[in-house]
Amino acid sequence: MYRLGHFIDAQEAEYSHPRVFLMPAPEAPYQRILAGIPGSDPDVLLRLTRCLEGPLVLLYVLHTSGGEAELGRYQSPELSLQEVEGFFAEFSSFLSADARFDLWVYSPKQRATLVWDRHNLLHAYGHLECFAAGLRSLGFGPGEPVVPAPHTHHYHAALDPLARQLIDRFDWRYSPLRPEDEQ
Repeated sequence: MYRLGHFIDAQEAEYSHPRVFLMPAPEAPYQRILAGIPGSDPDVLLRLTRCLEGPLVLLYVLHTSGGEAELGRYQSPELSLQEVEGFFAEFSSFLSADARFDLWVYSPKQRATLVWDRHNLLHAYGHLECFAAGLRSLGFGPGEPVVPAPHTHHYHAALDPLARQLIDRFDWRYSPLRPEDEQ
C-alpha cells in the first residue's frame, strides 16, 4: 500500500521522491524548506520534529474521509516530544500508506512548523538550519522535489480502523476545512 502513485508505461506504480530539498534564498520573502518524503516514510518528519522545542501541537487535516470522522482540521492538545514519537510509532503504518490527510507539527515556543502533505512533500518553516541539517543527516542533498503529473492518491479501506483509532487517540479540537485544505 502506498499514498502517491504515478504512471510508467501506462501502468500505475508507487511514486517515491528522491532525497532532495530546496533551501530558500536568503532574500526570498517566503522562508521555507521544501523536501520530498521518499517512500512516504514518517521517520523523515519525526527526525525533523526533534528540532522543535515542546510543547508541540499536531494538526491532522482530514480532507478525504473513510467514514472515521467529519472532514476537518483536528488539533491535538499540547504534547511532549515523547508523546509525538509515540503517536508516530502507533500510527506509522497508516501514515505511510494512506493519503486522506495532511499532518502538521507545530512548536508554539519557536513558531516553527512542519507540514507533510498528501503529495509526500514536506514544508518546513521556522528553524531552517536545524531542519536542513536533519535532512542532510538522512542523506538528502540539494534539489527541487517535483510531484509527477499525472499522479494518483490512495485511500485504503483496510486502514479505516487505524484512521478511527487515530481520531480517538486525543481530545482533538475540531474546526472546518479551509478552502486550501479541500481536494
